Amino acid sequence: MVEVNDKPILTHCFEQLAELGADELVVVVGYMKERIIEHYGDEFQDLPITYAHQREQKGLAHALLTVEEHIDDNFMLMLGDNIFNANLADVVNRQQEQRADAAFLVEEVPWEKASRYGVCDTNKYGEITDVVEKPDDPPSNLVMTGFYTFTPEIFHACHLVQPSNRNEYEISEAIDLLIHSGRTIDAIRLDGWRLDIGYPEDRDEAEERLNGEVAEAQ
Repeated sequence: MVEVNDKPILTHCFEQLAELGADELVVVVGYMKERIIEHYGDEFQDLPITYAHQREQKGLAHALLTVEEHIDDNFMLMLGDNIFNANLADVVNRQQEQRADAAFLVEEVPWEKASRYGVCDTNKYGEITDVVEKPDDPPSNLVMTGFYTFTPEIFHACHLVQPSNRNEYEISEAIDLLIHSGRTIDAIRLDGWRLDIGYPEDRDEAEERLNGEVAEAQ
């Protein structure tokens, strides 16, 4: 398991979810699942952990369907390879206040990088009007970041998703189905930073940022 500041990235995720008020953790495991289960066991900081097994890597919408049987209320989704120091509570609060079917954190990236992500368009109220996964010609440079809140309605949409050109079941397609069925989806702009820890240099940058903020706090 990749570590940042001597802690697995998943531990950082679990700590943040606990701070946000989670009462249970449901973890999708596949690759290296034995190590993860052995490391965390059946609870984290008194939060029970349930493991859902994704036997094939077929995209985020496919992964979500592995947890459907364990969830019957609003829930948070955090990708386990991201480090956040951002306004995650704003996403949770917005969904609750607006009674939206989904809300998630978005950020602006350089236009030349937008095609690497799920790209969003919004209206003047901050509601998502369109989502497209890794487009060749992005409609905006506003992208999804890996932290979402959903109602269980997302599972119905995931069941309707068709494989993408990458032969994956994309969460962006599920969200787009919600949008075009008249559901309310809200976008909250990133205030802070997040890093997708895909390479060693990303881990180094995350440690530098976290350590710098600790030093400033002291």
